[in-house]
Amino acid sequence: MSERHPIRDSARQLSSVQQQLAQIYKRMPWGHRLLKGLSMGLQALASASLGYELGLLLHTQQAFWAALTAISVTQQTYIDTRNSSRDQVIGAAIGAAVAIAATYLIGDNYLCYAGTMVAVIVLCWCFNVGNAGKLSATTATIVMLVPHEGSFWTVALTRLGEVTLGIACALIVTGAAHWLERRWLERDPAPHTDG
Repeated sequence: MSERHPIRDSARQLSSVQQQLAQIYKRMPWGHRLLKGLSMGLQALASASLGYELGLLLHTQQAFWAALTAISVTQQTYIDTRNSSRDQVIGAAIGAAVAIAATYLIGDNYLCYAGTMVAVIVLCWCFNVGNAGKLSATTATIVMLVPHEGSFWTVALTRLGEVTLGIACALIVTGAAHWLERRWLERDPAPHTDG
């Protein structure tokens, strides 16, 4: 790596890896892409449905946030889902905390929102969790702009709970799907006999 431009060199390497991965997916036969898409769709549906139903059972204010979160963190592998979930929790916590503090200190207005949104993304990058930045800004947007009844504190904690519920559901569903896929891949094919 070049000593003069380490960020540029790292960005080029990352871009190259992403392009290679995209090419692998593009070269997959149509039937494989169909099965992978179906698998991902069913996992997202199961995660979202479980999160929504549990949210209704727990009488959360807006259970659809659990469903949306479950869909957004469901990834192709369990490890990717776990990493996405970690980013979601960190982002939601930072976004909610900063939104509450900013609203309390500055007030409920657009300039406060705009500054908060940029601040939470910067904070995530400073704390070396840049992937959580957009999620943090999304949470701040939900807390500050979505109409609600009650205090920001109550709304922020409720949203954090709904997000956590969605994450838990996505982890359960993708974990089960990963286990089933691994069992299927490890299964020995039936011996071929000549008759």
